[in-house]
Amino acid sequence: MKKLKYILIFFAVLGIILYFSFKSMVMDPPEIEDQSALKLEVETITDSLSFCGDSWLHKNHGGVYELMVSGTPFEMGVKNGKLTHKLGADQEKYFFEFIKSLIPSERTLNYLKYFITIFNKDLDEYVPKDLLEEIYGISLFASEDFSFIGDPYHRTLNYHAAHDIGHTIQNMNLVACTAFSVQDELTHDSSIYVGRNLDFSAGDNFAREKIVAFCKPYKGYKFAYITWASMIGVLSGMNEHGLTISLNSAKSGIPFSAKTPVSLVSRQVLQYAKTIQEAFEIIERNETFVSESFFVSSALDHKAVVIEKSLDKTAIYDSNKSCLALTNHFQSKELVNTELNQESINESCSLYRLNRTYELIEKKENIAYRDVVEVLRDKNGLKGKDIGLGNESALNQLICHHGVVFNPKKLLMWVSQFPYQENGFLAYDLNEVFADSFDIKKQGACIDSLAVPASEFYKQGGVDRYWDYKNQVKNILEGISEKDKITVSDEDIQEIVSLNPDYYYSYYVQGLYYKRKQDYNKALECLNKALKYQIPRKVDKDQIIEVINEIRDSIDDK
Repeated sequence: MKKLKYILIFFAVLGIILYFSFKSMVMDPPEIEDQSALKLEVETITDSLSFCGDSWLHKNHGGVYELMVSGTPFEMGVKNGKLTHKLGADQEKYFFEFIKSLIPSERTLNYLKYFITIFNKDLDEYVPKDLLEEIYGISLFASEDFSFIGDPYHRTLNYHAAHDIGHTIQNMNLVACTAFSVQDELTHDSSIYVGRNLDFSAGDNFAREKIVAFCKPYKGYKFAYITWASMIGVLSGMNEHGLTISLNSAKSGIPFSAKTPVSLVSRQVLQYAKTIQEAFEIIERNETFVSESFFVSSALDHKAVVIEKSLDKTAIYDSNKSCLALTNHFQSKELVNTELNQESINESCSLYRLNRTYELIEKKENIAYRDVVEVLRDKNGLKGKDIGLGNESALNQLICHHGVVFNPKKLLMWVSQFPYQENGFLAYDLNEVFADSFDIKKQGACIDSLAVPASEFYKQGGVDRYWDYKNQVKNILEGISEKDKITVSDEDIQEIVSLNPDYYYSYYVQGLYYKRKQDYNKALECLNKALKYQIPRKVDKDQIIEVINEIRDSIDDK
């Protein structure tokens, strides 16, 4: 009892120290001298169009939100926050639901909250003052429903590091993106075309209300990017000089403190760079806490390159050809042979997707924007092999937040409507949208004559069937996890195989079902069948083998 008393005293003192340490780590928001923007009112013009000063939010006929903001950083943030606060509340709800689906334990979520707070305690020191002011302006209109996570400013700032935090938790495989460019003799007009899939999945609801944002900052260049409410970091975008940038994650070492979130690095590039060299200088001087590849194309340079950044080195990869592709590993001579990168190549599907991208490009001639969209929509494996819907080895994994095509020379971009890349792609001409004469009340921001129609897969109900498959898989996994009895049947199991017969995961789930029923021979049959299909990552294959070994051990025990 005496030892217990001292232990309790120790933990009580430790708790007090941690509490006050935590309180001292809370970052103060930036001081804003001119707060006159807070007096601006939102004027609702129609059900789909609202104004805040000279800025506006419009929901177009394709269900995509379009946001125009201008002014000083704080002013841009305030206008953004006032116009999108309802969308922001929805996005935060969807994001939190997604995190809870990954980490259902309330206790673990609380530990994670404090870990992130401590890890990111100096985050504001690595974010430029103008971006902090813009984030603060947005945060003033954040939902109060999530105050238990943190105050609005800290939440909004930390959400900009969500992509990076995913890296710190054992390189969670939340992002598996693909980007490529074609130009000169490969394209119908010798222009550069850039295609990009952002395969960041925080759930279908999170991707439903995407925003195409147009920004006219008081300093730097005008730019457009595809985002969601409250997010000013750039994952895919193009500026008025025809410089484009997109992010692709790479396997990273474990960091020990926060630095600049990579999405805010690419935001700086869009706002302040017009050439590849200027983009490189901005990326090189920023300290980041994860490894990342920045796919950059420039109309002025008539070129596309990959700027690769590890925790301690920045390099440029140039294919020196008329096509360039990027997935999730480094390719430059400086970084290709690093241990982590080779591990990524050997254990993930990154190289497989890279080879498939080049394979698709080589089959095409006189490439135009519709051809680029066709590549982005490809759901097959190498040599056109069926590898199942939702396979991470495909360019189109049916989890995409957005697909986008850029033509830097003409300042044209095409953005996918929900869902994924399968619905239509809306076209935008930045020459028109950024012109002083543009009036959203009189004309739409997108150009219907250049739109790309929905895919045949979508028109024929392919997405609905895939959603049905996903829901049934979820129900089966829940049904076989019940302690008392199995709540699914053999017929349910056969149906998921019929819905997605070329996907290894269908047979893996089937094997888990028969294992739970203790029909070990049938389970082994299904699991061994799963091993014959295209499995995207080594960890997925190892998981199947582990279950096979568990079953064999159970048979031996009998």
